[in-house]
Amino acid sequence: MSGVTDGQKAGFGVYVHWPFCAAKCPYCDFNSHVRREVDQTRWRDALVRALKAEAGRTPERIVDTVFFGGGTPSLMPPETVAAVIETIRSEWTLASDAEITLEANPTSVEAGKFRAFSAAGVNRVSMGVQALNDTDLKALGRKHSVAEARAAFDIARNVFDRVSFDLIYARMGQSVEQWRAELREALDMAVDHLSLYQLTIEAGTRFADLYRLGKLKTPTDEAAAAMYDATQKICEEAGMPAYEISNHARPGAQSRHNLIYWRYGDYVGVGPGAHGRLTLEQGRVATETLLAPEAWLEAADRDAIGSAGETAIAPEDQATEYLLMCLRLREGADLARYEALGGTALDPARIAELVGDGMLEQKGTQLIATPQGRILLNALLAKLLT
Repeated sequence: MSGVTDGQKAGFGVYVHWPFCAAKCPYCDFNSHVRREVDQTRWRDALVRALKAEAGRTPERIVDTVFFGGGTPSLMPPETVAAVIETIRSEWTLASDAEITLEANPTSVEAGKFRAFSAAGVNRVSMGVQALNDTDLKALGRKHSVAEARAAFDIARNVFDRVSFDLIYARMGQSVEQWRAELREALDMAVDHLSLYQLTIEAGTRFADLYRLGKLKTPTDEAAAAMYDATQKICEEAGMPAYEISNHARPGAQSRHNLIYWRYGDYVGVGPGAHGRLTLEQGRVATETLLAPEAWLEAADRDAIGSAGETAIAPEDQATEYLLMCLRLREGADLARYEALGGTALDPARIAELVGDGMLEQKGTQLIATPQGRILLNALLAKLLT
């Protein structure tokens, strides 16, 4: 298969990064920043110019999904969201059934903007709930209460076709039984999608500092593994099985935008720190923009994109990236596509060894990480690719 055909195989998405938050959460290592003032007009104009520039080099693509991430995109004025969507519609072809997602924090002020976001074209919201008890919300640095989260969620599901929310487990002091109870409570709320992440201590965060000083204690590895196992079992029984390591959905309700990433499709990334993967005339490239909001904005005034560089991806690296992404999925990776991308096949003996160890299963040309394999995915990939 040709490079262009492969790049189009899994769809085409547009990611828009809004880098601002009302406060920086102590566990967060995303490119998010707190600013007292934001020049909304200048930011809107810069995002529109960036989209037009990217559209100029990816003509005739059909945009299947749009994702407003951050940061806290629900802090964006609805007028900015509308301008972005209208630009995408005018510069590319926007699919008639396009999935358009906006991440939101469940504060009452932002929830009041949901109808305006819907009018702008957003049809899916992903809410950062993170915990369903107020003590843990405070410990996580969240600015909303459980009551506010529930109220915002009720508004969201009455406004948008699709609503997802995030929770973090293996939190400080959390037991397996407490997580089981909270997860069942979440499933009673859920519409069609849940993202359930294990708390990880990321370098450069406030939690990392506290952990290093011995002032923050998380559950043992055994307890965290038991929480992961409980998550899989409880969600499966509730009709929301995992389709990716941390994401659960009812049939047909998977995040189509994230599936473009995991299926190794093409996507444009605009805004500070946004990444992209594009199939261009010269081949597949990785794009990256400047991280710091002010640096990106100044550069975007000059070159429209605010680029931090662009790298050609060698065929063997494309194959590796494809495997890294697709084995996160319940559906797994296609060995024929892996070989077509990189020009070489995986070692059958190594595959057989990992199948025998219970880490992989093979169905025809489809290679699938077992539940055990997905827990140990990094180790599995290291063995598979060496």
